[in-house]
Amino acid sequence: MASISGPENPSPNIYIPPEWSDAADAVAQASVASPPPIVLVCGAKNCGKSTFSRYLLNILLHRYKKVGYLDTDVGQPEFSPPGFLSLTVVDEVTPDLTIPHLKTAERCLFFGDVSSKRNPTTYLNCICALYDYYRKEYCNSDNSNNIGLPLVVNTPGWVKGIGYDILVDMLKYISPTHVVKINISAQSKNLPDGRFWLDEDYDGMVNLTEISSARQDSLNRSVLVQKDARLLRDIRLMAYFRQCFSSNLNISTIKELANALASHPPYEVPISSIKIRHLHCQVPGTEIFYSLNGSIVGLAVSTEGSKDLPWCVGLGIVRSIDTLKGLLYVITPVPQGTLENVDLLLQGFIQIPTSLLQVQGSRSPYMSANVLSSS
Repeated sequence: MASISGPENPSPNIYIPPEWSDAADAVAQASVASPPPIVLVCGAKNCGKSTFSRYLLNILLHRYKKVGYLDTDVGQPEFSPPGFLSLTVVDEVTPDLTIPHLKTAERCLFFGDVSSKRNPTTYLNCICALYDYYRKEYCNSDNSNNIGLPLVVNTPGWVKGIGYDILVDMLKYISPTHVVKINISAQSKNLPDGRFWLDEDYDGMVNLTEISSARQDSLNRSVLVQKDARLLRDIRLMAYFRQCFSSNLNISTIKELANALASHPPYEVPISSIKIRHLHCQVPGTEIFYSLNGSIVGLAVSTEGSKDLPWCVGLGIVRSIDTLKGLLYVITPVPQGTLENVDLLLQGFIQIPTSLLQVQGSRSPYMSANVLSSS
């Protein structure tokens, strides 16, 4: 029976090539007599960026009490559900390097899509806003209590065409102290050699380390795993909404989660108390509620962050809408105290996994019939 936790078996003893170990150790050792490092990890799809980033996090946590993690991969984020860009402060070692783990981000922005292709400008603005927050909170020399926070930046695997241009802009804005570039055997898919993002007249210091993808372990066995991106995203969303329930409850399969969510009491949200913003598209005023019903939305606080990029506190499922009573019914694991500050719903293109809509013995609870035009 399908499990919420995913198809992988935990493997704490994952093989780390000596080249990877040397690269991570070099970053940690170089920071002894310097400010905490800012490390950006880049490379083509399925080269091991996330695994190396988790490993590097663990190495840095042996030297620092806390390490920041700026996740720019909206399709396969490390600590948040799909569609988010986030800054997470990590204070404990990750025991299993094979799978990501949900954590509460210090700051996150809901991009609302699994790729930056639809809106590269907004995507870059989100990254800049999160990095600016990191600089303000953890690199402010005016604050005598601020001892600095190392930062690991994980990037998506789209490194050709516009994806390459986005990565170059990201590198120039963040200006990391260290760049780790992971290469695969297919040379045509790799990033250019050397410091490809720097202008010829750049005279600053940056440490570039190029390593190879971990294709085989010490016994020459293949360690490459073909990823089903859509399945992994669905599993991550299901793991997120599993947090609506106590860990003591016996909910370990997708079917059990689907039934639990179908019967879970939703929050009642007065329509008059919130605003609705559609990301990446325009929706006619008469169709707003039809569009919103049965969708996943970002829960944002309009007064925090900027007007265009408000900080987000999590995701919710709009279970149904009753325009006669003026109420939205929302399912979310976000604590009620935090939810009380939410006054903006952000709708993108993150969809409810179809397996959660297939509740045996009843019609989908997310497609309510009493939804009227908003006119």
